[in-house]
Amino acid sequence: MPSAPLLSPEILDRIHTRAPGYDAANEFCTEDFAELTDLGYLRALVPVESGGLGLTLRDLLHEQAALAAAAPATALAVNMHHVCVGIARFACLRGDRSLDQILVDAGRGEVFGFGYSEAGNDLVLLGARTQATSDGDGGYTYTGRKIFTSLSPAWTRLIVHGTDTASADSPRIVHSLLSRDGGGVTVLDDWDTLGMRATQSRTTVLDGAPAPADRVLRRLPPGPSLDPLIVGIFTTFSTLVAAVYTGIGARALELGVEAAQRRTSFKNDGAALATDPDIRWRLADAALAQDALWPQLDAIATDIDGGVDHGAAWFRMAAGLKVRATETAKSVVDAAIRAAGGATYFAGNELGRLYRDVLAGIFHPSNDESAHATIASSLLGPLP
Repeated sequence: MPSAPLLSPEILDRIHTRAPGYDAANEFCTEDFAELTDLGYLRALVPVESGGLGLTLRDLLHEQAALAAAAPATALAVNMHHVCVGIARFACLRGDRSLDQILVDAGRGEVFGFGYSEAGNDLVLLGARTQATSDGDGGYTYTGRKIFTSLSPAWTRLIVHGTDTASADSPRIVHSLLSRDGGGVTVLDDWDTLGMRATQSRTTVLDGAPAPADRVLRRLPPGPSLDPLIVGIFTTFSTLVAAVYTGIGARALELGVEAAQRRTSFKNDGAALATDPDIRWRLADAALAQDALWPQLDAIATDIDGGVDHGAAWFRMAAGLKVRATETAKSVVDAAIRAAGGATYFAGNELGRLYRDVLAGIFHPSNDESAHATIASSLLGPLP
């Protein structure tokens, strides 16, 4: 971490105070986003020479975990912008400057959305239901539906992929940058969810949305790839998502400890539940799991920041980290709720909100099944 965190206790306290209201009203975290933008937080990963703050990914993971402890949905919303910037940074650190436009745009204040999720597409990066149609001049237009598009009220640039089935070398998966004001983009008001409500990750409908030639990032064959764009997406997304859910787990454990120290036992003559052997074991077990995450997060982020090339091993490392972090967060929140008792079942309770928010972790790629398939392939080879 830098000598002084970017997100001060005062900022985090204000964001924490606003979180229940956004959740209850199912509203975008407008004030949080404005405050973070004014702070320059969305330029955290942008190099100083491109108008950014020049933080390392490792630094940002700690900032994002702290933000998630204050307001999970706010952290997850801005996470997707950081992922997009981190993709370009990943490539740049490895000598590939083909994605530098993302760094330039982010340095100028553009806000990025991540437009890869599609209903029924379990290939995620490696295939696309959205159609990419050549415009005959090196650019493409996109037609399809993207779901879980976080920062929907705020993004100005959207990274998307689609399948080109008409060119001579088709099929090709085409990755591009779209502008919100470029036409062919409709954002639906359809985000009414169990948790993570302030992300406002609405459906984005693309109807001939144009990406000119200079905004086409890649044309790749479907399937696995070690292209820096794909590896950059996979690693940056996984580590940043892991940090958010690690922050949720940390806050849940803190609340569980506070509850155990506050609650008393009528059965044991008013003794604090913090003296109950079962409660002590439950919270200690949660801490054991929680404490194992940061060494992994820091180690992987340090390798990303250092330009290390793990080749295909990146996929196993990143998928495993994401699943461990999100599943650990779920178990830690559950343990904290069991220690805190029935008060968490009432609307407005912070642990109850964390319980709803943490469930979103199972939906982010790689999911549990996909991660196990990735790791099995690294151990045993691909299926015939």
